[in-house]
Amino acid sequence: MTIDSPGALLRRYGLQARHSWGQNFLIAAEVHAAIAIASGARPGRRVIEIGAGLGTLTDRLLATGAEVWAIERDRDLCAVLRAELGDRPNFLLHEADAVRFDYAAAIAGQPEPVAIVGNLPYQLTGPLLFALLEQAPHAGPWVVMVQKEVADRLCARPGEDDYGGVTAVLSRMRTIARVRNVPRGCFLPAPRVDSAVIRFDARPEPLGGPVADEAGLRHLVRTAFQQRRKVLINSLAALGSRAEAQAWCAAAGIDPGVRPEKLGPEQFAALQRARETSGAGAA
Repeated sequence: MTIDSPGALLRRYGLQARHSWGQNFLIAAEVHAAIAIASGARPGRRVIEIGAGLGTLTDRLLATGAEVWAIERDRDLCAVLRAELGDRPNFLLHEADAVRFDYAAAIAGQPEPVAIVGNLPYQLTGPLLFALLEQAPHAGPWVVMVQKEVADRLCARPGEDDYGGVTAVLSRMRTIARVRNVPRGCFLPAPRVDSAVIRFDARPEPLGGPVADEAGLRHLVRTAFQQRRKVLINSLAALGSRAEAQAWCAAAGIDPGVRPEKLGPEQFAALQRARETSGAGAA
């Protein structure tokens, strides 16, 4: 069984997209297929779908034989999902806020890593990715749709204009690759911007090696990028004295005159270890 198109479902249930929630329903079957393939969905594997919406991607994932846990907070859309997909034995709906969902419990005890997919609303992209980083560091892959400009930033390398603190933190733990770009015409209603599907895969070990306090490392990166055009020593002065910042750079083997966007996850990890050694590394 294949459910109807988003347009037909909206008409059948008398619904409209909620613009305030960033609802744009994917209507391109080839993009649904690309996401399903990239997720590795197959019989015996659990897939968590963030923002199941009208269930068109859910339907494609269920067709692979995977067990799909769908998260959706819109009550009207949950009613559609129950009516259209509720009889599928491998479908479980969670009427919940995806930012506050207990991903750790959802992935616990599974025989293989749980895949996580979803079309992430622009305003929730950062909170959702960091929620996954906190709760599901070894789950994977994550295959998510984001605005193209966000994808450009997340896929950027140190020294490139789009590179920033979020990329430095996420790429420490996961490889980040673009699956495909998705033009705005692939959605109903069409947004004003293009999108892209990106895939995050867990690294065997964090880039740059272990640190004692990952939260402290994230705070360091965030502080360094708050004024990204400042040289590193001036940015780090917000975390201690200028003399301390100079000592951290020396211990990490990093030029204090470099700008933060030139540093990769390995260099930030080295700086965090230097801070920890000096007793100043906590967030």
